[in-house]
Amino acid sequence: MLKKLRMSLIFSNLVVSKTLSTIIISMHNFIAKFREILDICKHFAGNHVNDYGNIPRRGVVPKFSDIEVVALSITAEALSIDSENYLFQRLNRECPGAIPNLVTRRQFNQRRKLTKGLGEEIRKSIARAIDGGESVFCIDSKPVKVCQNARAGRCAMGRTDPGHSPAWGYCASQNMYYYGYKLHALCGITGVIHSFDMTAANVPDILYLKDVRWEYHDCMILADKGYLSAPIQKDLFETATITLEVPYRLNQKNWRPPSWAYKRFRKRIETVFSQLSDHLMMIRNYAKQPDGFFARIAAKVAAFTMLQYFNLLNHRPIGQVKYALTRWRN
Repeated sequence: MLKKLRMSLIFSNLVVSKTLSTIIISMHNFIAKFREILDICKHFAGNHVNDYGNIPRRGVVPKFSDIEVVALSITAEALSIDSENYLFQRLNRECPGAIPNLVTRRQFNQRRKLTKGLGEEIRKSIARAIDGGESVFCIDSKPVKVCQNARAGRCAMGRTDPGHSPAWGYCASQNMYYYGYKLHALCGITGVIHSFDMTAANVPDILYLKDVRWEYHDCMILADKGYLSAPIQKDLFETATITLEVPYRLNQKNWRPPSWAYKRFRKRIETVFSQLSDHLMMIRNYAKQPDGFFARIAAKVAAFTMLQYFNLLNHRPIGQVKYALTRWRN
């Protein structure tokens, strides 16, 4: 009996030690991935940062540079760590000093908002490096809730900034009303997001095309029926030679079924939205104000593009973002 008890205690201690070692290895893996992502960010930052890795501005030069803030934010989102409290507790407890001059959680929260533009410029440069010669794009919007519908009346997000506050909206594809924002995205047929924007949930999808015509030209954009508008299609073609391909409604006179190519390539952006919701957990929100919410969404999209770039470097299909940071054995 004592021998069995002793063996069970030894086995339990081995399980606990193995679990702890797994946690420590995972955080050391986080540090290793942070350094790799930091090197990539430095490579694509270009003239947006100075020799110290900071956005040129007056004042005290921070020891933890702006580009390190961007890399830390992307690394956390890429590894599905979207809680700042959880991230800093583990960094300070399990591997203190592994990241030199690491800022506090409060400083990181403030500076990731200030460096959102820098992260977006780096993300765009990476997207062009992955696929910069595409001429066919897909456009769509995705509902992003900030709270449950029953709590919308008590939601304090945006009360101090009415211009960026959430609103009520309706998603026809999911047949639901929600309170929050819309993510508008334009991606290539390979799945690379080239541009995106956030608006309130009550903003029509078709208004996003007014911004697209100033950034793109001589291309084709595949859209759903929410973007159907003859004047907009004509304006896009005359202004920037953009062909907007939208399926016809059943009650239209010139109705014809969508082509096979349209059905195939149109699914690409739906797959991208599914990956953002699954691996990047876009549907989960910890932000309290719009600027923090937008910074988190921008970090998730940047992490998604970074994972695609890792797959490109490792000669894998860029769409397999869930396995981008794993090392495969031959």
